Amino acid sequence: MAASRSDPMNAEPDLDARCRALVADLGLGTAAEVASVTHLTGGVASDIARVVVHGTSYCAKFALARLRVAQDWRAPVHRSRAECAWLSRAGEIVPGIAPKVVGYSDPLQGFLMEDVSGPDIYLWKTAMLSGASRGEEAALVAAPLAQIHAAGAAPGFDRHPFRNAADFRAIRTDPYLRATAAHHPDLAPRLLDLADAIDAATTTLVHGDVSPKNILVRTGAPVFLDAECATMGDPAFDVAFCINHLALKAAHLPANRQPLLAAMHAFWASYASGITWEDAGALQARVATLQPALMLARIDGKSPVEYLDDATRAHVRHIARALILDAPDTIATLTARLERTLTP
Repeated sequence: MAASRSDPMNAEPDLDARCRALVADLGLGTAAEVASVTHLTGGVASDIARVVVHGTSYCAKFALARLRVAQDWRAPVHRSRAECAWLSRAGEIVPGIAPKVVGYSDPLQGFLMEDVSGPDIYLWKTAMLSGASRGEEAALVAAPLAQIHAAGAAPGFDRHPFRNAADFRAIRTDPYLRATAAHHPDLAPRLLDLADAIDAATTTLVHGDVSPKNILVRTGAPVFLDAECATMGDPAFDVAFCINHLALKAAHLPANRQPLLAAMHAFWASYASGITWEDAGALQARVATLQPALMLARIDGKSPVEYLDDATRAHVRHIARALILDAPDTIATLTARLERTLTP
C-alpha cells in the first residue's frame, strides 16, 4: 500500500486476473481497462496489489487460506469482509484513520480500497528498524485507538459485522497463545487461561493486529491497515499487541532501548486518557499480564518475529517466561522489569 511495500515485479497471473475481475465486479471498469496490476509485499496473510484503472490507483486485497509462514497456519478467507467493515467503521469514528473502502466483492472475497502512498508517508515499523524513529509515534497511534474502542463499547454500536470470535481464535489466540502453550507445558495453564479469557470477551471493537507493520504515518497522523482480525473482544489485546512490538524492538535495538521503552509508557498514557467504558486500572492489569505472553508467542508461536538473532531470541524467551510466571499489573512495573532484564 505504501510505496515502501511495493514490489517492482508485476503481479503473478492469478492475482492479476483476480484484480481485473474485482474491478469489473465493482463496476469501476472492464478487465481490459485495468492499466496495471503491481504486487505489494509485506504481509503473510493476504495477496495485495496496486491496481490502476482510468488513471486512478487503488489497492486490492484478497485474504489467503494458508498464511505464508513456516508452520501450517490456516484461516477462513471470508475474514476480508470483517476487515472492510472495520476500515469503514473506524474511518467514521476517526476520519482518516484508515484507507477509504471502495467496495467489497462477495464472489471474489476481496476488496478495493484507497491506495495510501506518496513521499510524505512512511511505515512505522520500517522507521523504527532503520533508526529513523525511536517510537515517538506511540502516543499518536494510541489516542485514536482509544476513540475506536470507546465507540465500539458504547450502547447502540452495531456489533453485527464483527461477530467473528471463531475467526479471531483461528488467526490470533490459537496460533499465538495456544501454539506457544504447546511449547511450554509448565506455562500452559496460564497461557490457555489468557487465551480463553480473550476469546470470551466482547467488550468492544478490536482491530486484532495493531502492529507497526500495519501503521502508516501520513503527514504526522497514523493510518491503520490490515484489520482482518476485527472482532468484538477485549481492548487489552490491541494495546498489548502494539506495545509488545515496542518491547521487541527495544530488545533488538540497544541504542534505542530507552526511548522505545519510554514509548510504551507514552502509548499507555495517551490511550488511558480515552478510557470511558471500564476501570482503567483493570484494563492496565490485563495489558501488563498479556504483553509477556505475546512476547513469548513471537518467539515460539506460529508467527515468530523475523528480525531477532538466535541469541536475542533466547534472551527474550527467558525474560518473557519470567514475566509470565510473575505477572506485573501496571505498565510502569512491566517496563521497569524489561529495562532491568533486556541488557544481558
